[in-house]
Amino acid sequence: MFFCPKWNPPIPPSLRNIFIEVNSCFNNKEIPSNGSLAHWAIQGILLLNSILTVREGFPKSHKEIGWEIFTNRIIHFISEYKKNVVFLLWGKHAKMKKKFINQLNDHYVLETSHPSPFSAYHGFFGSKHFIKTNIFLYEKGKCPIKW
Repeated sequence: MFFCPKWNPPIPPSLRNIFIEVNSCFNNKEIPSNGSLAHWAIQGILLLNSILTVREGFPKSHKEIGWEIFTNRIIHFISEYKKNVVFLLWGKHAKMKKKFINQLNDHYVLETSHPSPFSAYHGFFGSKHFIKTNIFLYEKGKCPIKW
């Protein structure tokens, strides 16, 4: 796996809200100065949008061109072949992916509003998903995430 430590992408508003919620969960975190999530990826975290690309300035512009099929298959594959996976479904489109998760493999599914500035105050802030994730992992004998 390749990660460039000098890559310092800006922090989009939804990611900034994710960092704010992490901070509220653990009280000792600072908001990062950039949007690199390499340290999460190294720990096995996969962040996945239902639509992976858009035309700049046109939200959902690549909806229904095949990305949904691809991301549905990824979710289905992970839920079939892995156990004790935490799925954080944030927003209406993510919640619709729940049907692709095999509930028999002892997964943990948490749902709330999307972390975007338009909806973060409708459930995302205060959801404590990061603490709940770590508690689940600890109870299953797995390493908690260093958020």
